[in-house]
Amino acid sequence: MSSGEEREDDEAAAAAKEHLQKQFRLCTISIAEGEAKRNDMEISKTIVACISNLAFKFAAHRNEHLAATLRSFRDDLKAKEPQTERKRKKRTRKQDRAAADDLSVLDA
Repeated sequence: MSSGEEREDDEAAAAAKEHLQKQFRLCTISIAEGEAKRNDMEISKTIVACISNLAFKFAAHRNEHLAATLRSFRDDLKAKEPQTERKRKKRTRKQDRAAADDLSVLDA
């Protein structure tokens, strides 16, 4: 990949990340306002913004923790996996000659 393509991919990923962050924050704001209304309470915009930011940070932290846990689980599974396929040892030339001599003796 050229650096131009990598830059475009990075920009697209950053734009997608920003869009998802905005959508997540809008959802948490909507939920907080809905809960306040349901409980006949008023909630200030600054509190709603704080709740939204905290929810986003908590979700990001949980995702990092989940990813680390999954990596650890994968490594544990790999360690427990039976090693059925052993590498064949390369025969030396002496062994090859001895095997060839054995075959010629059997043919005779």
